[in-house]
Formats: sequence, structure tokens, C-alpha cells
Amino acid sequence: MQIYFSPEFLKEDAQVLNVVTDANKPVGYMAFLMEEEKKKMYVYGQLEEEGVYEDFKDLVTPYLDGLKKLKPELEVYSYLSVGGKKVELGGESKKEE
Repeated sequence: MQIYFSPEFLKEDAQVLNVVTDANKPVGYMAFLMEEEKKKMYVYGQLEEEGVYEDFKDLVTPYLDGLKKLKPELEVYSYLSVGGKKVELGGESKKEE
């Protein structure tokens, strides 16, 4: 099953992205908030269907890498899950919570 981001809310320091299937069925969300003064970025996401674990990981990894390049001075705190299982993003140099 193919999944995609569908923007719900976009600001310079925050985004909420719905995750939808190719049939436009919502299956979850991802959100991030940047707190420039504290030099932190918070990333949260949850999908309900376990069958899209690898697809979600493949979708999120380059997106998160791009955000890190935009603001390399920010420390990233993230928690992403699919069907209640934590998504492990290999090679992260920042903290996960």
C-alpha cells in the first residue's frame, strides 16, 4: 500500500501532515514543532495500520533528514509509531523520546 503526506497545517515553525493511502484514506499523522529559543524540534507521528511500517519509515526518513538540514542547530526529539510499535529510524544522531 502506498502512503503519502497530505498537509493539514503549515507554518514556518510547525506542521501537521496527514498520512493517507493512494485511495486518499487517512491512516495517521505526523507533526513537528520547532522551538528556536530552546534549540529543539519535536516530531510526533502515529499510524494505525501495522502493515505500513516500512512504508512509513521510508516516507519519514528523508523528510526528517531534510528538516535537520534546514535547522542543523536544533536537537531533535521524536516519537513515531505504527500500530503501537515504535518506528526505529536507524542512524539518528539526535535524541529520541
